[in-house]
Amino acid sequence: MLKLAIFDVDGTLIDSQALIIRAMEEAHDATAMPMPPRARVLSIVGLSLETAFMTLHPGLEAAALDALVHRYKATFTRLRASGVDDPPFYDGALDALARLERDGWLLGIATGKARRGLNHLLDRHGLHARFIATQTADDAPSKPHPGMVQNLLSATGVDTCAAVMIGDTSFDIEMGRAAGVRAVGVGWGYHPPEALHAAGADVVIQHYGDLDAALETALANAA
Repeated sequence: MLKLAIFDVDGTLIDSQALIIRAMEEAHDATAMPMPPRARVLSIVGLSLETAFMTLHPGLEAAALDALVHRYKATFTRLRASGVDDPPFYDGALDALARLERDGWLLGIATGKARRGLNHLLDRHGLHARFIATQTADDAPSKPHPGMVQNLLSATGVDTCAAVMIGDTSFDIEMGRAAGVRAVGVGWGYHPPEALHAAGADVVIQHYGDLDAALETALANAA
């Protein structure tokens, strides 16, 4: 039976908070908008950019939203190209990907990043071939809508009972469960473990070394 492990990116595979905060600060400064507290900003990581800004600033007018999005994208692209705050992979992440692939898992990505941002990351680290299919904010509605996971299931032909969503936010867990797949939360990202459990995570892990067993537990729960 084919098995599919679907990974979120920011807060799950890579620690991108420094880059996100810098881009947020510059976007807010440039548009004269009040910068929300750091914890509030990190709580919306994983949502598509437009949804994230609307969550941070309820009632935001269209022109202000467009200005924030434009400035954030421009700043993020500039910082990324310069290598400033290049986001590191979390300890054990790359080893876990290699191990799962070796053990017969298909690997996918469902991220709130834009397609250009994801391609940059995969190109930089030579990871395109590792993932059989990927979904970004350009391909489906923002998390927690199930569209990205549904698209991955369709692209790979994997049954819902053999797929697991892996992420650090309640948005990831809710997306997976809405699509009918099991979910594993990671406790090193942007939402606390209790929020991941409340969203429906089968297991929450604290180290990548625990991922293999957690995936098997999640699949057993689907049986």
